[in-house]
Amino acid sequence: MDYKESGVDIDAGTQVVRRVQELARETFTRGVLSEIGSFGGLFQPDLADVGEPVLVSSADGVGTKLKIAFLTGRHRTVGRDLVNHCVNDILVQNARPLFFLDYLGTGKLSPTASAEVIQGVADGCRENGCALLGGETAEMPGFYADGEYDVVGFIVGIVDRSRLLDGQSIRPGDRLLGLSSAGLHTNGYSLARRALFDAMGLTVDSPFEEVSPAATVGDVLLAPHRSYLGVVGPLLDAGHVRGLAHITGGGLTDNVPRVLPAGTGVRIDRASWTVPPLFEILRREGQIPDEDMYRTFNMGLGMVVVCRESDVDRVRRLLVEAGEPEAPVIGEVVEGNGHVSYVG
Repeated sequence: MDYKESGVDIDAGTQVVRRVQELARETFTRGVLSEIGSFGGLFQPDLADVGEPVLVSSADGVGTKLKIAFLTGRHRTVGRDLVNHCVNDILVQNARPLFFLDYLGTGKLSPTASAEVIQGVADGCRENGCALLGGETAEMPGFYADGEYDVVGFIVGIVDRSRLLDGQSIRPGDRLLGLSSAGLHTNGYSLARRALFDAMGLTVDSPFEEVSPAATVGDVLLAPHRSYLGVVGPLLDAGHVRGLAHITGGGLTDNVPRVLPAGTGVRIDRASWTVPPLFEILRREGQIPDEDMYRTFNMGLGMVVVCRESDVDRVRRLLVEAGEPEAPVIGEVVEGNGHVSYVG
C-alpha cells in the first residue's frame, strides 16, 4: 500500500504548486521577499508615509456559491470572489491590501480545477494591487464529496492609525449612499438555489432572459463579487467618508448597524433605488418575505457609504470620476439603538 493508493496523489499536488508559483509571481509587489513554496511568506511593507501603521486582517469563504461552480465546471470566478470579498472587508476600515493567502481543500485533487481557482485568486490579487504570498492545497480523501472542494481566503492590509475608519464620527442627519452590486456576490446562495432550482425547476444551463437576454442561470449566479477599492479609495483619500458597510451575509439589515456608533440607527427608503430583476424573481418564485430578503441578500447594493449631508454632491462627483455613475441616497442616520428601519 502506498499514499497514492490511499487517495492522495503527491505528484498532482506538485503539479498544482508549480502552477501556483507561476501565477503568484505575476501578483508580486515590491514588498514580497519570498517565493511560493517557502514555509512562510515574507513581506516587507513600505512604511515611509505611514506614521502609526495598523494591520487589518480578514478571512472569508465563498459559501454555497461553490455549488454553482461544481455544476457548471467553471471555477475561475470563485477565486476572484474570494479576493474581492476580503478586500472590501478591510476597505471599510480604510485599509489597503498588502498580501493574500488562500486555502483549498478537496477530496481528490484535480490539477485543472485547482489551477483554475488559483488563477481567479491571482486575477483578483492583480486587480487589487495585492500580492498572493502563499497558501495551502490539501487533498483529503473521504472528507469531501467527489468533484467538490472548499476555498478560503485570508488578507492583510494596512492603514495609518490617524486615518482608521471606525464609524465613530457618524452623526444623526448623515446620509447613506448605495453602490450597486454585481448580483448575489457571495451570499444567499442556499436560499437562491431553493427558489431557482427547486421552486422554478431551472438548471444552471437554463436561459435567464428575465435577468439578462443572453445569460444563463449559471452566468448570472457566477457573476463575480465586486471590489469597491477603485471607486471608494478616492472618497477615503479625500476624507469625505464617515463610515462604510460591506453588504454581505445579513444584508442591509445586519451589516449597516456594524458601523454605527451608540445612540444611532438608520432609516432606509426602499423606493430610493431600483432592485435588480434577479432579486424580484427570487422574492416572487420563492415566496420569500421582505424581512428575509433584506437580511439574506444585498438587494442590488454591495456597499453603503455614510457621509455628511453637505458632502453628498462631492461624494457623488468623485464616484462618477472613478467610474460609478449612480449612487442613490438610500437613507439617513437617525437617533436610535443600532437598528435599521425601512420605509417605502
